[in-house]
Amino acid sequence: MGAPRLVLLQVFFLMFLEGARPQPSSSASEAASPSPDQGPGTQSGTLQSSSEGPATTPAAPGISTAGPPLVIPSAPGNKTVDLYPVLPICVCDLTPGTCDINCCCDRDCYLLRPRTVFSFCLPGSVRSSSWVCIDNSLIFRSNSPFPSRVLVDSEGIRRFCVHVNDSKLNYFQKLQKVNASNFQALAAEFGGEPFTSTFQTQSPPPFYRAGDPILTYFPKWSVINLLRQPAGVGAGGLCAESNPAAFLESKSTTCTRFFKNLVRSCTLDSALDAASYYNFTVLKVPRAVTDLQNMELQVPVTLISQAGPPLLAGDVCQNAVSQVIYEIETNGTFGIQKVSVSFGQTNLTVEPGASLEQHFIIRFRAFQQSTPASLTGPRSGNPGYIVGKPLLALTGDVSYASQGDGTCSVKRHEVQFGVNAISGCKLRLKEVDCSHLPQEIYRTLHGKLRPEHVAIFGNADPTQKGGWTQVLRRSCSGPAGNCTSCCLIPVSLEIQVLWAYVGLQSNPQAHVSGVRFLYQCQSIQDSQQAAEVPLTTLVNFVDITQKPEPPRGQPRMDWKLPFDFFFPFKVAFSRGVESQRGSVSPLLTLCLLLLGVLHLETK
Repeated sequence: MGAPRLVLLQVFFLMFLEGARPQPSSSASEAASPSPDQGPGTQSGTLQSSSEGPATTPAAPGISTAGPPLVIPSAPGNKTVDLYPVLPICVCDLTPGTCDINCCCDRDCYLLRPRTVFSFCLPGSVRSSSWVCIDNSLIFRSNSPFPSRVLVDSEGIRRFCVHVNDSKLNYFQKLQKVNASNFQALAAEFGGEPFTSTFQTQSPPPFYRAGDPILTYFPKWSVINLLRQPAGVGAGGLCAESNPAAFLESKSTTCTRFFKNLVRSCTLDSALDAASYYNFTVLKVPRAVTDLQNMELQVPVTLISQAGPPLLAGDVCQNAVSQVIYEIETNGTFGIQKVSVSFGQTNLTVEPGASLEQHFIIRFRAFQQSTPASLTGPRSGNPGYIVGKPLLALTGDVSYASQGDGTCSVKRHEVQFGVNAISGCKLRLKEVDCSHLPQEIYRTLHGKLRPEHVAIFGNADPTQKGGWTQVLRRSCSGPAGNCTSCCLIPVSLEIQVLWAYVGLQSNPQAHVSGVRFLYQCQSIQDSQQAAEVPLTTLVNFVDITQKPEPPRGQPRMDWKLPFDFFFPFKVAFSRGVESQRGSVSPLLTLCLLLLGVLHLETK
């Protein structure tokens, strides 16, 4: 009964392998099947050729993508089959009379087995091959007419692979002869639609997208054009006029113009005339091309700098444009809202081979109302402060004075959030006068304008009072001890900042809870001559974050016991003091019952 079952398995797998296609259909073939040009192999695997069966064939050196020697497997009948014969057309043979490296079809190499020499074969230098691989344990004996191999990978898994002879992988397409009689038929069969102008066939989009060209309109000539930004091309950087400006892409370009006859070009060349850069309107959105009479969809170019026309005065061309700067304000899908232009002009001397270098700058920014209340300042976080960013303040900057030589300077260092600092300097006094000396030292310590409010968050709006906290101060006060001719002056300022994290633990945001200026004072003799007063500034950040309670552990599984499982125990132990006198008999009965149950289970 065993022999027929073996025969059936053999016939089944032969039918499967003969009908297999080049594409693998299982995870095993995907992991072990080789490339179409090289055969099965891995960098650490071993290949075995098989003719009688994979279980009885000795191992042989294998091939891999890294370049081990090629083994020609034997087919049934003890015939040697060359899996990679030389191609009739060798596409990688680029050097006549010389062996090209890794070109396995180059006849100048005179190699019977090129894979024994080359690390790999260039694409197109060997015939395509198809391999189908399955687990080797499923094969008892192979009578396949195709060459077969057994691959043993680095994990010790053996794969049985069969080389399928698919002639379609190696056929050559013959060139078609084209002449006057069949040219039109071939063009109609394989050709497509000719290129057409998308601007004419498609309706314009409703709004600009990033990278779109910006449309302009010349009312005088009723012409639609593009806003252009000349750019340098070639080795000499000559100006190319056809470079369009892209929406929302701020860019700066530089190019050079050469003039054969500057006397004529000075007044006739539009590139030197500032008026040519703003004598048009800009369309807010592309759909404005369908309604050019609607002036609400057109934005005039505003001139924000003085720019005169070019003039020729003697041998000098005056007011030639050397720089053009466009400022374009946009408002999302509403398009362009404002366009302004400014110029830089220069004078050119009329001489042979005169040249001019021009700069073109286009900047984009979000459209804002012109009211001062809408202007926003810099940020130090959004919303929470970022360590190392400046501490935002109103009415002056939070800073301290310091200089390299130790003397107090007007140059000040900004207070950086989360960074403690200490600084000292010496203030030289020309004369000690208690009437104005304390105020002078106060200004030296906290700056000319004393900060009144500090931003709670790093993106605070100056117009919103709720986003700012008032700076608390403790100044020097009281008499200067028992000295009647002394005055009390501040000598130290400590900037104390209380801050904390708020929000989610996964994304905490730092905010300022309070700020205080604390001054330390000492007395100094009045009417004293020139002296030096050492001043000190300290910055101290205190974290007052209240940590939340740690999360509780995961709930445990609620185990359920049978109903009244502990009923005998409850009866025995729930009587309290009264059960101490008469509980001997129930307890004894319970113990005997449990012993009896245990005795039955042990039998």
